[in-house]
Amino acid sequence: MSAPKILSVQASENKKLLIKFENGVEKNYDCAQLLNLDMFQVLKNDVFFKSVKVDSGGYGVSWNDNADLSEYELWTNGIEIVTASA
Repeated sequence: MSAPKILSVQASENKKLLIKFENGVEKNYDCAQLLNLDMFQVLKNDVFFKSVKVDSGGYGVSWNDNADLSEYELWTNGIEIVTASA
């Protein structure tokens, strides 16, 4: 199964990412679980964490060449934000 591409990403409080996918779905992804891994230690710095950006083509998000997440990871393990419709 392929995941939809990412349109935008925004860092929020408590090491969470708000991701908007091309199909209109928005999900929250908790990065706190990653902070135990060596390659993600840099995310403990709040200023660095907030520098996240969408990779070219929408195939993931990254902070630098070593710290990145694929669209599949974010789609599969992110929690969908459900908004109440009027």
